[in-house]
Order: sequence, then structure tokens, then C-alpha cells
Amino acid sequence: MAELPREVREEVERLTRLARRAADDAEAAAYERDRDRRLADHGFTARVRTDDDTLVLHPSEWLDGDTARVDNIEDTGRAVEISLSGSGDPEEWAAVEAHNAAIVDEVRDRVGEVHAANARAFADFMGNHYARRVETATAAELREFLTEYYPRNAWPSDDQRAVVERSLEYVFEATETELPER
Repeated sequence: MAELPREVREEVERLTRLARRAADDAEAAAYERDRDRRLADHGFTARVRTDDDTLVLHPSEWLDGDTARVDNIEDTGRAVEISLSGSGDPEEWAAVEAHNAAIVDEVRDRVGEVHAANARAFADFMGNHYARRVETATAAELREFLTEYYPRNAWPSDDQRAVVERSLEYVFEATETELPER
């Protein structure tokens, strides 16, 4: 039995997060269709377990109608669970930090040090507070960053403070992800 490839898991998580912060139902549905198509290509399906905010990916063959019948399954190890609220796994945090650091470097290369310093502050916020990649930030998390974290923890220069919102736009451009509306 094949496992779900890591790159598919990561893309499915990204699409799920985009659907959650979509501006309208049609946009959310489009992200979910894309996610479901990618999973179907590997014989998997997805659901979000709302009681603990977890994305659950498992083989489609486990379904009986709309219900997964795990009590009849000998090897449940093929299922994948992804917290949509962050992670406490040190290895996952290290992977998140490496990804976010690469985005900061890309911002630096594209637009310079002032924007990179803001991108680094945002990467620290997303990595340390949510253990997530920068492009998964919701509109509420962007507001929290701008109104609470940034003024208290980033110690920005006047130059940084003047361009912080544009810096966030550069972060999302570097990840080829749409900036959530705030």
C-alpha cells in the first residue's frame, strides 16, 4: 500500500489553509476541489476534524459512504494527520524555520535589507507562535502580527515601520501565495 508523498501532503495542507481563509465560498470550494483532485490521484480523501482543528488524510477505500470505518482496518498507519493550528514537533518546526528563512533570503535578494528585516520578524512570529510557514498566515494572524507582535517584539527602525505592510506583500509574492485581505 502506497503512502501519500510528502510534497502532496504539503500541497494539500496549503490548499486547505487557502480554502479556510478564502474571501468567499466559491474561492474556498475551488481550493477544496483542487485539494480533493490531488488526493484522489493517490487514492486518498480529506476531512477536517473540527474538535482539534486537524486535517485528516486517509485512503478513500476506508470510506463506507461518507464515514471512515477505521475499526475494520488492520493498518491505520497510512492515515496522515496535520494540525491546522501549528505543531509541537521539533523536526517539523525546523523544516518550517528552514522554509521561512529561505523566503526571508528571497525577499532580501529581491528588495533589500529593510524588507528582509520585516520578513524575518514575520517569519519569527509565524514559526515561533504557530509553527507554520509564512504563507499560511490568516488575515487574523496578519492583524495580530501588525498590531501586537511587531510593535512589541520586532524593535523595528523607522524605515522598517514605514514599509512593513509592503514587506508582507513581498513575503507573499515570494511564496507565490495571495496575501489574505485584512
